[in-house]
Amino acid sequence: QMPVMETQEDFKPWECCPCRKLCEKRFKENTKDEKKGDEFDIIGSLFFSISFILLLFGISKITERLGILAVIVGLISLFFFILWEEKIPHPILNIRLFTKNAVFAFSNAAALINYSTTGAVTFLLSLYLQYIRGISPQTTGMILVIQPIFMMVVSPIAGRLSDKIEPRIIASLGMVLTVVGLSLFIPIENDSLLIYFVLNLVFLGIGFGLFSSPNTNSVMTSVSKEIYGVASAMLGTMRLTGQMLSMGIVMLIFSLSVGKIRITHEYYPQLLSSIRLSFIVFASFCVIGVFASLARGKVR
Repeated sequence: QMPVMETQEDFKPWECCPCRKLCEKRFKENTKDEKKGDEFDIIGSLFFSISFILLLFGISKITERLGILAVIVGLISLFFFILWEEKIPHPILNIRLFTKNAVFAFSNAAALINYSTTGAVTFLLSLYLQYIRGISPQTTGMILVIQPIFMMVVSPIAGRLSDKIEPRIIASLGMVLTVVGLSLFIPIENDSLLIYFVLNLVFLGIGFGLFSSPNTNSVMTSVSKEIYGVASAMLGTMRLTGQMLSMGIVMLIFSLSVGKIRITHEYYPQLLSSIRLSFIVFASFCVIGVFASLARGKVR
């Protein structure tokens, strides 16, 4: 007969159990384990933050001694960060996921490369349209929004397809289209047709959409349900890190080719050459991403 309990807190499931002592012990042990959480990796977080702040600052100031020093210290800090993460029980970046799970490792590498080569595209095209073509900021925004619109349309379709077809196939196709789209921006001139510009943005939007959802599917499918949160956070880290690196690469190119001059219409030749060089670097780097995407292997 179940005992009558006045409140929910008074309920003890072992009261009516024949093995009362054993049940009470197991229940308390399980409750204790559930309440105990992972310790926050403060030292690893500090190493990670310091590393990327110094690297991004150093890349943007690479032509100066302070920038070179910041890059060196940032790389040293990143090295110690990896060493620290390998030896603690609850790291913020689980290195073992990269060393023992090829699908997870290459999918995240592909994401890092993809966002590193596309994160600054909107910034570059905004400068081109406003300072070289003389288009107003409002019209520039309306033109540039074409790419995310097509990405928004294609992404759900690509995600559904990746449930039936291997995600690496669709994601790799998206990376190939991204390489082609970035390459088509290399020969742009100050009088290039805007329709060519718009069609290329459509092309890039389709490429982004084909890559994003299947790659996310690949990352989440490659791990067990218990670490879905870790996998999602890792992918988000790759996205934000890639976007920061993309802007860092552009700042490096601008500092080497344009210098400290204020960007105006009269300096459009230097600006145009910097934009072209940026697209050459991004397209070349994105080719490596295609191979990383193909190398991830099958998730099923």
